[in-house]
Amino acid sequence: MADPVVSAPRVAWRGAVAQQGERAVAREMPIALTYNRTTHAVMLGTPVDLEDFAVGFSLSEEIIGGVDEILGLEIVEVPDGVECRMDLAPEKLSALTRRQRRLAGPSGCGLCGLESLAQAIRPSPVVTVGREFTPAMVQEAMALMQPAQTLNAVTRAVHAAGFWTAERGLMALREDVGRHNALDKLSGAVARAGVAASEGMVLLSSRVSIEMVQKAAIMGAPVIVAISAPTSLAIEVADRAGITLIGVARSDGFEVFTYPDRISSGEVRDVA
Repeated sequence: MADPVVSAPRVAWRGAVAQQGERAVAREMPIALTYNRTTHAVMLGTPVDLEDFAVGFSLSEEIIGGVDEILGLEIVEVPDGVECRMDLAPEKLSALTRRQRRLAGPSGCGLCGLESLAQAIRPSPVVTVGREFTPAMVQEAMALMQPAQTLNAVTRAVHAAGFWTAERGLMALREDVGRHNALDKLSGAVARAGVAASEGMVLLSSRVSIEMVQKAAIMGAPVIVAISAPTSLAIEVADRAGITLIGVARSDGFEVFTYPDRISSGEVRDVA
């Protein structure tokens, strides 16, 4: 598989002095999601953790309802990029064909290919279970993110999505040039590990927009914690989906925009 990091020649100016050299940059390439050899989507992303990406994308697009519905999965390099080739049962493929849409997914866009405004704000699953977390847990989880972002440490150009639980700590972190892709990769990793998303928090190195909340809701994650602020629509959707949305999470604190009762300085407990 292609290296997710490539070296690019550059001229660096420091004041009035120019210096030739190289910089490590994140590889961005077309990644096709195919089902039974038919292309459903082409995204631009980073060629790492593509098995997780294939599963997570399939879950977030509601093409499948569980990992076991993918009968076969193969990652294949082709001349123009990479194909994530998945096989579905005939009934699943028929359902997909009925609502087939092709989309080109630039790394900065998560809603390409939709045919109506209503599709952009489609109802999200309601997260009815979860557990409480203390402020210290939130800050501990976010503090673990940066050291785990190995691609970003080299390139300074990729987003990260992580999953933290009180029992396991930072159990998974995935990176990609696209923040939506990073979250899909995380969703796939959590699902493939057989871990219930209701047990932990989704952590984001990016801002929180509506599609990030929608993906977290499909995962069943009760809490989203992001280093940046959310958009107005993300707050509205999180409120309807029963998700605790936390933004501006820094070393000195954070801000809770929805369902603040899940964050408590008292005894931590499971909540319905």
